Amino acid sequence: MKGGRVDGDIQEIKVVCFRLGSDIFALDIMRVREIIKPLRLAALPDAPSFLEGVINLRGAIIPVVDLRKRFGLPAHGEGGACRLLIAVVDRQPLGLMVDSVTEVVSIPVRDLRPPPAVVKAKGYRYLIGVCLVRDSMLLLVNLDAVLDAGESNELNGFRASEVRPEP
Repeated sequence: MKGGRVDGDIQEIKVVCFRLGSDIFALDIMRVREIIKPLRLAALPDAPSFLEGVINLRGAIIPVVDLRKRFGLPAHGEGGACRLLIAVVDRQPLGLMVDSVTEVVSIPVRDLRPPPAVVKAKGYRYLIGVCLVRDSMLLLVNLDAVLDAGESNELNGFRASEVRPEP
């Protein structure tokens, strides 16, 4: 899957499923490096509201996006199941804060449907498609749309030049 599209010769994709509130979302597992418990965040001054800060993961400085805030969902309480998906966006690692990670499933590409026309408003760009998995609606996230080009460039510059990992 590239750029929010599913390649024509692929029959099925493996996705990692996660919850944001009562909704189930999914990401292509090939874009997820690891799933970890949240680490201590360092806040970034003047950052967008959805950017929680940065973490130091084995010497790599990784920005963390709260997907609830990014998607315009209500804030969540302090939950013990909260996880960080360390994914790759624009060839750079990015932490995605989610309520919980539920499972990894294979989805036949033929079962993917485009997002409903009613979501073609602001949130439409965050979704590749929807499908049913065991009677639950699964919303497939377009990882390349989580950050716009300007936000991605800003974070890439920050990672490259402004922070040095702790020894």
